[in-house]
Amino acid sequence: MESVSGVGVLDKAVVVVQAVAESHASLADLQARTGLPRATVHRLAAALEHHGLLRRDEVGRYELGLGLVSLGQAASERYPLIELARPALERLGATTGESVQMFVREGAQRRCVVSLESPHGLRWIVPQGSLLPLDVGSAGRVLSGEPSKLGWVQSIGEREAGVASVSAPVVAADGSTLAAVSVSGPIERLTRQPGKRFGGAVFAAADAVSAALR
Repeated sequence: MESVSGVGVLDKAVVVVQAVAESHASLADLQARTGLPRATVHRLAAALEHHGLLRRDEVGRYELGLGLVSLGQAASERYPLIELARPALERLGATTGESVQMFVREGAQRRCVVSLESPHGLRWIVPQGSLLPLDVGSAGRVLSGEPSKLGWVQSIGEREAGVASVSAPVVAADGSTLAAVSVSGPIERLTRQPGKRFGGAVFAAADAVSAALR
């Protein structure tokens, strides 16, 4: 694999952790998911287990390590946007009945920092922590600075077929965009005009988060 950071061994270790994040994995599973040589996967997994970033379950499969719990908690505590935003995001989920996410820009991508699932059996799930592109999807376009007279941006089947979303910006006191609040779900429920259905609610939630930061 090509190094994305310039530190090849670190990039490979991150790929291994991300592969385990998909679901528990045997060594063979890790090799298949990462495309790395078996010896490399074994060496990295053993080192990550030593540092508490991976662990083994009762049958020897790799799982995420409990050391990640404390790291995640520390990261969350030092990034107050998440907790400040949560009440407004939970209200948005209760109001719309659909999945709610909040994304922040991370380089040339966007990271999901909050993901609240819809109670519907048929729903769109964005795993918390996942990295997605900026150039497709309503949240990516909001974080890219796409202007909107209505205060929200919608997308229909843009990143994933059958999925619609509508997003609005969380704005800092200086006018910069800090995050994007989104509602997403099947086109069958959100329709091909998700902004018309939920744009006002998403804008109000993003505005409430903006206010909480000031």
